[in-house]
Amino acid sequence: MAPSVPTVKLPAGTPLPVIGLGTWKSSPGQVGQAVKDAIDLGYRHFDCAFIYQNEDEIGAAFAEKIKEGVVKREDLFVTSKIWNTFHSNQKVHEAIDKTLAALRFEYLDLLLIHWPFGYKEGGDLFPKDANDKMAHTDVDYVETWKALEEVHKAGKAKNIGLSNFNVEQVQRVVENSTVAPACHQIEVHVYLQNKKLIDFSKSKGMVVVAYSPLGSNDRPKGPGFGDFPAPLEDAVVKKIAAKHKKQPGHVLLKFLLQQDLVVIPKSVSKERLKANLEVGCRPSNVPACCAPLCSCAAICLFV
Repeated sequence: MAPSVPTVKLPAGTPLPVIGLGTWKSSPGQVGQAVKDAIDLGYRHFDCAFIYQNEDEIGAAFAEKIKEGVVKREDLFVTSKIWNTFHSNQKVHEAIDKTLAALRFEYLDLLLIHWPFGYKEGGDLFPKDANDKMAHTDVDYVETWKALEEVHKAGKAKNIGLSNFNVEQVQRVVENSTVAPACHQIEVHVYLQNKKLIDFSKSKGMVVVAYSPLGSNDRPKGPGFGDFPAPLEDAVVKKIAAKHKKQPGHVLLKFLLQQDLVVIPKSVSKERLKANLEVGCRPSNVPACCAPLCSCAAICLFV
């Protein structure tokens, strides 16, 4: 029998499992199997995005497990995000329909604005101008938020929220909303603890979801970025893990869970999926002794 994952309540009362599966950079041919393995293990929270370009394979995996009777649609909590080239009102509606078709769903549990800026619409997903720089649009993210409110009212997204916004941008959305943001998904890990933004988002009633909670191989390297190891190799992390006979990944996830954050580590390995879920389902098995990690902050974004 699959373990039961603890949940937190979004403002509308929707339960959100405290650990989910991130699908960013999960390769085609692997992500579908990872989703199926995750469902079998007990995952019910899945983080997706249009720009990840793998929603169709994920949707096929969901459909297979629903057909098998392993889960029902209402058992799943699925997030997706509006990409930067879909920020105008018309494009938001186009984007949600594309995502729903790919995932084989009639609604999302959570829809986010992926970033607080738009790119030129109607062409490439990463459009460039004549100077080979990103071609931005002047569409205001408040306009994008109004479109998400329409999607919510149409029943295509049960909850709506933000991703990668700063304090001032969050405040501006809150001041101009008729449906308040339910969630803020941001990068949080031991080297980027983001306390001010977390506290502010929570003060506005949002649940905070931490992506890249274990760090990432995509972190900047070279002069100006600091010569320090990935979080999984950090000396303080490894010392805590060894003392309590746990894996470094357990310690990193526990550090965030004990701050009442939701975590979405990415993996395609069934063994690691199981190990990560163990922390979310039975956090008391990992000691709440992560205070020394507060000294590890190094302001290094891994996206």
